[in-house]
Amino acid sequence: MSDRSDAFAARLMNCYAAAVHDVLRAIGHGRCVLPATIRPLDPSKKLAGEIYTVSGHVDLTRGAHDTLVQWTGLLSRAPPGKVLVCQPNTHEIALMGELSAETLNFRGVRGYVVDGGCRDTDFILELGFPVFCTFTTPRDIVGRWVPDRFGEPITIGEVTISTGDFLLADRDGVVIIPAAIAEEVITKTEQVLQTENAVRTAILAGMDPQQAYLKFGKF
Repeated sequence: MSDRSDAFAARLMNCYAAAVHDVLRAIGHGRCVLPATIRPLDPSKKLAGEIYTVSGHVDLTRGAHDTLVQWTGLLSRAPPGKVLVCQPNTHEIALMGELSAETLNFRGVRGYVVDGGCRDTDFILELGFPVFCTFTTPRDIVGRWVPDRFGEPITIGEVTISTGDFLLADRDGVVIIPAAIAEEVITKTEQVLQTENAVRTAILAGMDPQQAYLKFGKF
């Protein structure tokens, strides 16, 4: 993990998804939010960092051993300090569970976002590993699913995500920041937060909300 990646992740953790979205929209990157169906297992958890992508597909011809070898290989590839983002191309099975979350957490992965399912929810909540997913189910990958691409672009909803992009996820949702504009977006978001604080202070001091908007250009 680079110093740049670590610094950006730390700065994003002091922001919130809605503010990042507003900045991206203002500079012409409005298609930056993952589907609203992707929710945090623990709404109190925030997740930020550089992304590493993975995708896969259902393959019912694979045996239990083969699929577990492939899955553990996926866990081995997950880089420390990154956020693993998965497009499994199925909404039938869980793509995260207790042992997998324990493994990723131990290896220093920041968290996991999947356009798919999760299981062993109570164990993962106790662990405190941030997981954002679309549903929960007891069904797992064994004999059913294999990864097929690592570090290549994936699409979730209307957003194409590349390894090296950045992510901020909180209880409002998941926002993707393209790598090429990450520093600009983070800096502008920090400026937005400062302006919002000024608006809040003015309103609490008695300023009319419309006057506050006209003065600060933000609401």
